[in-house]
Amino acid sequence: MDHQALSHGELERLADLANASLPLWDVPPDAAARLINISENATYLVEGAGGHRSVLRLHRDGYHSERAIECELAWMDALTHDGCVEVPRAIPGRDGRPVQTAAGPDGSTRFMVMFAFVPGTQPDESHDLVGPFEALGEMAARMHQHAIHWRRPEPFERLTWDVDAVFGADATWGNWRDAPHLDASARSVLERAETKVRARLAAFGRGPERYGLIHADMRLANLLIDGGTTRLIDFDDCGFGWFLYDFAAGISFMEDSPVVPALREAWVAGYRRVRPLSDADEREIDTFVMLRRMALLAWIGSHSAVPEAAALAPDFARNSADLAETYLARSR
Repeated sequence: MDHQALSHGELERLADLANASLPLWDVPPDAAARLINISENATYLVEGAGGHRSVLRLHRDGYHSERAIECELAWMDALTHDGCVEVPRAIPGRDGRPVQTAAGPDGSTRFMVMFAFVPGTQPDESHDLVGPFEALGEMAARMHQHAIHWRRPEPFERLTWDVDAVFGADATWGNWRDAPHLDASARSVLERAETKVRARLAAFGRGPERYGLIHADMRLANLLIDGGTTRLIDFDDCGFGWFLYDFAAGISFMEDSPVVPALREAWVAGYRRVRPLSDADEREIDTFVMLRRMALLAWIGSHSAVPEAAALAPDFARNSADLAETYLARSR
């Protein structure tokens, strides 16, 4: 189902589907699902007797195959088993399968996964983020190191976050040129930025020390801080890409914030405590920030029914062009 087609009535039907599907898991008979987020997927908090809390994810039709979701969960399990990072645990259904299916309100097949509830508070730009970003850099490095050595189950199916995924004819989130409020001046600057990003990443290459399995969405919305512990959630976009893309994703939607240089320094410091990061790689971070920003510009255009996208739409294209101007000036 296209996000632009998500009417109030369709959201109600998705909620009905979520609640009707709860008996697929061993949850209290009185358990009820309440929508807490709508983006690629619809995510529900499930609460019931005895203090039961869990999180149900209804997948968007057509975004991932069942096998791709199984591969996401396999990596999460491995990260937990190997003591790499703290992530939510998938709760198998009554039949023992982690991925359940049901017919969606439009007749499509909906994949569903239930996760254990993870405590914590989501940080935002009003917090001091230097400490969390240093922890995030360490976490990213541990995950990259794990991905390099992990023996993946075969066949292994996940998204790819490369140049074609952002700029290609079948870009994952669509064409950035379809973004709202994109005037000719902004488009011209962004065209030049795309050319520069393509050239620099072609030169950068895909060596195994630079490119592999990544989370691809390590932003504030997917962090939960509980005391001194930072947990990472929502691996729905995990796939193959450049390791430094994980920093760029971490500053999603706040690339123009004056705190970003300090966050970048903290992230790099944390990263280098775990695995090497050359000066040449560090200098290329701006290219990954630009790649991610242009992916988000496409996302804004193709997800107009998502509240976050609608709120950001009025200024996002112009601000993206301003970022592109700065990027082009720095990367001559």
